[in-house]
Amino acid sequence: MKTLLVIITLLTGFVVSAQSVDFKAANFKDDKDGLKKATDAIKAGETSFQLANDAVFATQSPGLNYKKALQQFEIAQKFNPNNALNNFRIGVCHMYTTDPGNGIPFIKKAYELDKTCDPFMEYYYGLALQLEGKYDEALKAYTTFETGYKKADEFGKFVSLHINECKNAKTAIAAPVRAWVDNVKELNSAFDDYAPSISTDGGEIIYTSNRPNGKQANEVGEYDKDIYTSSSSGLKWAVPVAIKGGVNTTADDVSNNISFDGTKMLLHRDDNGQIDIYESTLKGASWSDPVKLHFQISSNRANEIYGAYSNDGWSIYFSRDNSTRSTGYDIMYSSMQSKMEKDFKAATMLAEVNTGFNDGPIYLHIDGETMYIASQGRASMGGYDIFVSKKIQGKWTAPKNMGYPINTPYDDFFFASTANGKFAYIASNRDGGQGGYDIYKVTFWGDDKLPHLETEDYLLASAIMPIKDNQVEAKVDVNRKSFTVFKGKTIDAITKKAVEAQIDIIDNATGSVIETFTTNSATGKFIITLASGKNYGILVRAEGYLFHSENFDIPKGAADNLVDKTIELKNIKIGSTIALRNIFFDTGKSTLRPESNSELDRLVKLLKDVPNLKIEISGHTDNTGSATLNNELSKARAEAVVTYLKTKGIAANRLTSEGYGSSKPVASNDNATGRQENRRTEFKITGN
Repeated sequence: MKTLLVIITLLTGFVVSAQSVDFKAANFKDDKDGLKKATDAIKAGETSFQLANDAVFATQSPGLNYKKALQQFEIAQKFNPNNALNNFRIGVCHMYTTDPGNGIPFIKKAYELDKTCDPFMEYYYGLALQLEGKYDEALKAYTTFETGYKKADEFGKFVSLHINECKNAKTAIAAPVRAWVDNVKELNSAFDDYAPSISTDGGEIIYTSNRPNGKQANEVGEYDKDIYTSSSSGLKWAVPVAIKGGVNTTADDVSNNISFDGTKMLLHRDDNGQIDIYESTLKGASWSDPVKLHFQISSNRANEIYGAYSNDGWSIYFSRDNSTRSTGYDIMYSSMQSKMEKDFKAATMLAEVNTGFNDGPIYLHIDGETMYIASQGRASMGGYDIFVSKKIQGKWTAPKNMGYPINTPYDDFFFASTANGKFAYIASNRDGGQGGYDIYKVTFWGDDKLPHLETEDYLLASAIMPIKDNQVEAKVDVNRKSFTVFKGKTIDAITKKAVEAQIDIIDNATGSVIETFTTNSATGKFIITLASGKNYGILVRAEGYLFHSENFDIPKGAADNLVDKTIELKNIKIGSTIALRNIFFDTGKSTLRPESNSELDRLVKLLKDVPNLKIEISGHTDNTGSATLNNELSKARAEAVVTYLKTKGIAANRLTSEGYGSSKPVASNDNATGRQENRRTEFKITGN
């Protein structure tokens, strides 16, 4: 009998402890003042909570409203931690921050205390289970909610979305893609670190963080968003620093995309509630004050975020909200009519990829055929997932999910790839991070599932839950294009200091200039990506220096590679010698080939620009074959160049020629690469 009484007492105690405690005077007779403060806080929090719920229901950002509500509900929670409805509301508030996992224990506690405390309990209980990866249990909760929710409104689309997400997640986890996803700890903090934009060689990164920055925190204790940068010399990233220049302000400054050559950056900024896209240019070591983009992109009628450069530089892709419809952000693009005037055409909706929920950030790969999109509205695993779309016959295909472990039930967005497609950087608030959004590195294992060499941001508080798609996306295509990243710096050959120089990239087959750019004035650095299947000439010019030329032959289908070149520029003074790397002769002959004309014409221009310049043209060979024949051939080739220059109007008394055969090698003749270096035409300044 005594044992039975003990069991009854224990069971009674359990039932009592599992019941919700109301904020009523009868329950807190000894602390009326505390009760009043708690109920006042709840009342204050309810206003912000309702505003936030309305925004989410309309697929809009809740702003700071959930966080304002959370501050009030937490006051009540300290007074009474066992009220089901207050636990539920705290859980919901956390679900819409960048740390949604923090809401799971509150939702579960509310469910245990009183699962009837709010009509949306089963819905958020399902979301908590989904974030934990308990998909079958989550499906049961969503189905229960769906059965009981009979209101004639649009909320049913969110339920359908999450049901499909759970099904998609089970399928995706069963067949993961061949990739590692690693937290880049040296870049991250306990705050939000996101919106990565990576250089094409993977050596520089720009991203956004709201970590403490010396400025004043806002009303919910958060710091404004600033843009940071870091560089990698190998396996580890340097300590991040705020970028130099006039980009970071007291407003939220969010990085979007850096240009493929690393000299321009798109960002968006919140200016008193109006969000627009701006552009900044790297000048030396500092970024210029951002300039708002053309009104066709940064309009006064809507908010624009997540700008991205097209591969050819003619278009800007971006996301724009629509206050008249509950469709969240839509992806659009606008193209320039003139690069000189930067006059943009009216923005066009990219209907092929939009979903009716939040779409974007966007990143366009340098191949011009691949676009990465973060979206809440497709066959995702939950929150934002990253998708890939291909451009076929001028139209973008329906985006395909990139799969697990790139995507998770949490927010996974921003996709910034290196040129070779082997590595990418994303942002995610998945479980196991350092806090809020973190930067992750994706390493693809091999060609099996490597994303189509598709080679970049962003805001929003988490998953403002979004669209339905009843079918699992097909496997991502993995076709690849190969590129060579040509990077380096221009320096003075004697002082080794940086030289600001202009570089032309020439298609030697046609003689046309493909690209012209200027190296960084502070560092001399440059970077460009070249497609395979061409022979390129590279011409480097700087005021007061001899021009420098290189040529690269990149066979069609060549494996992706990196050329890192330090170019030493020589002053225009007597005795300076420069190799003409883009002069070509028929094998064993002194007959100039047509693809030499571009290089020779540049030499003509130099001689006309500097009318007192006198030069010696010299021919050089490797040590293969007869020394006598090599001397004769090198002399004949030098004379052929002189003859060409004369036909272009250069006076004969300014030109001499000499053949040195193999007597002046610049590299070893023991290998093919060295012998190719030794077979060259040079000119030396003999008078100025």
